[in-house]
Parts: sequence; C-alpha cells; structure tokens
Amino acid sequence: MFEKILIANRGEIAVRVICACKDLGIKTVAVYSEADRHSLHVRFADEAICIGPAKSARSYLDIPSVISAAEITNVDAIHPGYGFLSENADFAEVCEASEIKFIGPKPAVTRAMGLKQHARAAMAKCGVPILPGSEGILKSAEEAQSIAEQIGYPVMLKASAGGGGRGMRVVREELDLPALLTQAQQEAQAAFACPDIYMEKLIEAPRHIEFQVLADEHGDVEILGERECSIQRRHQKLLEEAPSTAVSPALREKMTAGLREAMRSIGYTNAGTIEFLMDEHGKLYFIEVNARIQVEHPVTEAISGLDLVKSQILIAAGHRLGEIVPRPVTLRGHAIECRINAENPDTFAPSPGRITGFNLPGDIGIRVDTAAYTDYVIPPYYDSLVAKLISYGKDRTEAIARMRRALDMFVVEGIYTTIPLHQRILADPDFVAGKTDTAYLQRESTRTLPAAPASRAR
Repeated sequence: MFEKILIANRGEIAVRVICACKDLGIKTVAVYSEADRHSLHVRFADEAICIGPAKSARSYLDIPSVISAAEITNVDAIHPGYGFLSENADFAEVCEASEIKFIGPKPAVTRAMGLKQHARAAMAKCGVPILPGSEGILKSAEEAQSIAEQIGYPVMLKASAGGGGRGMRVVREELDLPALLTQAQQEAQAAFACPDIYMEKLIEAPRHIEFQVLADEHGDVEILGERECSIQRRHQKLLEEAPSTAVSPALREKMTAGLREAMRSIGYTNAGTIEFLMDEHGKLYFIEVNARIQVEHPVTEAISGLDLVKSQILIAAGHRLGEIVPRPVTLRGHAIECRINAENPDTFAPSPGRITGFNLPGDIGIRVDTAAYTDYVIPPYYDSLVAKLISYGKDRTEAIARMRRALDMFVVEGIYTTIPLHQRILADPDFVAGKTDTAYLQRESTRTLPAAPASRAR
C-alpha cells in the first residue's frame, strides 16, 4: 500500500480523496493555489504546498509545479481527482517517468479515449453501438456535407479532444454547415489546442446514460450499473440519479456483459465511465469514455455500497478486483445527486463571494460532499460547485422525499445558489414520473422560477 499520496486537485473532490486516504491509513499532501490558501483540503491534509497563483494554468494545470511538489514531499502516488490534469495523458506519463504512481488509467488508454473518434472506433470494434457519423476527423466542409447527406440532418459537430459542450454545434441545414464547422474548429482550438472535429447523427432530446466501470491491473473488469444524467444546462450536468428509470434489468444485464468485454479488450484500468445517449425507442449509442472518477460517483456508491475512491487507490496499489468488489455485484435502492452551484437560480450568472451562513442538512439517507464553510470565499477562478447533495432511499420515491427535505434544510447565506432550481425540479410532476431528457431544463425554463429565499440571497 502507498505511504503518501498527493492530491492534484482542489475543493470537494480533494477533501473526498483525503477521506479515502485516511480510511486506508495513507498520509496526504495537498497542493493549492494562492486563492485556495484557506481551503479545507489544505487544512485536512497532512502536508500542503502552494504551487502558484489563482489562475489554473499557473497552478493546478502546471505539470512541473505539481511534480515538483510530489518530489519534494516524497509521495508514492498522485490522485488527480476530476477535471484539471485527470485525463491528461502527458501528465500520467511524467508521473511514470518520475516513478510516481498515477491513480488512473494507463497513459496510452487515456490518450486513446481522450480522442473521441478513436474511442468511437474502439467501441465499434468491440460491438458497442455507436451513432452514425464520420469515421474520423472531418478534413473539409465538402466532406462534412457529404457525410451529413448520407446520415441525414440534423447532425452534431463535436470536438475530438473536447468536452463540456465546447466545440459542439448542431447543424440542421446544409447551407449552415461550413460556417458552423469553422466555428466549432475555432472554439476547439481555443479550448483544447486541437481543432479536430468529427460528426455524429443528432438525437433530439435524448436521455444521457452512463455506466460505471472498475478495472484492476490484472485484466478483471466490473460494471457497477448505470446513472442517468439527463438534466443538464449547456451540456453541464445538474442532477444525476442511479439507477435510471429508463434502463430495464434486461438492458442493464446486456450492457454490463458487453461493456465488461469492451473495456477489457482496450486494456482499461482503474475507474471510469462509459457514456451513452438513449433515443426515444430506448436504444443506447456510445458517445465517450471519461477516464477518471466523476462528479456524480456518490450515487453509484450509495446503491452499490462501494467506496469508489478507495477502490481507485487499492487498484493502483496492485490489488485485485476480487478483493475489492463483492461478487456478484448487488445494486440496492435509489440515489439522487443535486449539484449545488454558486449561481443565480434565475439567470445562472456566477455568484462568487463570501458565505456568511452555512447549514448542512443531515439525518437518514443524506450525504453532503463539500469543501465550503461559514466565511469561506467562493473564488471566481474555478467552477462554481459549492456542494454535492446526495439522497438515498429504498426506492426512487423515498430518495425524492429525502432530497426535498434536505434541500429545504440546506442554508447558504451571502451568495446565490441553485438550491431553488433543484427544489422546483424535485417538485415537478415530469421529474417525479421519470420523464426527463437533455431538453428537460429548456422546457422548464419556460416556467417561472421561484425567487431565491432571502436567507440564501446576497
């Protein structure tokens, strides 16, 4: 087992990794920017090193600074969390060259899965259904128009190296394609330093379904059920639940068997997620692999009883999956996660600033992952996540009831948060009935949002 791990991240995921390390008796090193000097991950780690100014490019994304901190503190391994360097194959290679274990997939696998057209090809080779589209990168507008004519409009242009909705464009008419392709390429270049764009057939208002994978370094792979992440804004997830109301036991069993073989064939190791879109007929189509732990991993932990972060560490230390995951895998109950962001619930404008009052909900079936506290300042430099609120119940009805109760008892003063938005979603008859898709929030936006309660506003 590792003696000391550096967490190359910040916020709630850094605290989450520290908790897993404490359970395993492993010492931890936190790295932080000047803006995060008073963050909880700095306080709770055994050691902490400042690696640069507030901007991510000069701190959390600065590979030499992170590696220097790891070498100075003599760590055995680095956990990258999610975001930042978590899917950076170059960083994983530098870790290997420095004889520091990277807690995640091998660099070659991360690089292949990070280029989405390569991931599509690998999944198709393994028999996993993919959307009709280009076989590789689009070389010209003329080629794009030819492919679009073959698969039929509307189509989606996507950045090969991207994520989070950047470098994506919906094309509904042939005349619009050249200009939208140029826009997508320019945005992809600016965001990911890679202008490569590929094309897929667009599914209107699909469900977003993802399957959690754990794989050891001895060739064993397990799939821990699925999550539904359909409630999104601009391709950013806001609420997730497990299991999905749209996935039948038969479909789950079929997908589990197929994905287990697919991930084994590409040599995947550690934790990851395989993401799909589901059409109106209930058919799933592969879209990408996230080669890291995900923000929404707690809902899978709730229904599986497994600690996924601890599992990541054990796998990286050489443990076999059979020692970590009880077989057969049994999934029980239902879990929901609401991302509580520092945003105005009416306009979604960011709301950084000082938290002047903070009360976390609790009681049976509730978990809160957060790095916030009273007097903590939400900085403007990073994502706006304040906390992840997770409810668990014996069934979906109980999970919804517990989430409603927790949202009512969650107090954040001094800044705006998305708590009122989640309250409205949890009360909506369509959500309660499981009628959600990626266009859900667009439909909901036509309704009047409730004003933020006074105790939660500036």
